[in-house]
Amino acid sequence: MVSRRKHAKTFKRLSACLASVENPDDMYDFLYGILTPAERAKIALRWELVRLLAEGRSQRTIADLLGISLCKITRGSRELKKGRPGFRKVVKAAIEKDAS
Repeated sequence: MVSRRKHAKTFKRLSACLASVENPDDMYDFLYGILTPAERAKIALRWELVRLLAEGRSQRTIADLLGISLCKITRGSRELKKGRPGFRKVVKAAIEKDAS
């Protein structure tokens, strides 16, 4: 079995790879190729709920809009409030880019 340390190193390398991609179409193709349809759907849903939270929507509103339970929204809310600074920075930048 692969250790958590090994996974952490691999995840760091993947993060660097993702950060180096400048073309959105190339990133789309990469994510499409590496993720299963179910993984793509889950990540898209998670991104949408985090984006809506960052815009100031209530958890109940998001649950109704996306047809998901409040429990699924709690993690995204917690990350926005207490998560890693880079997470909040990326979400904020994406929201600002969408607004312009």
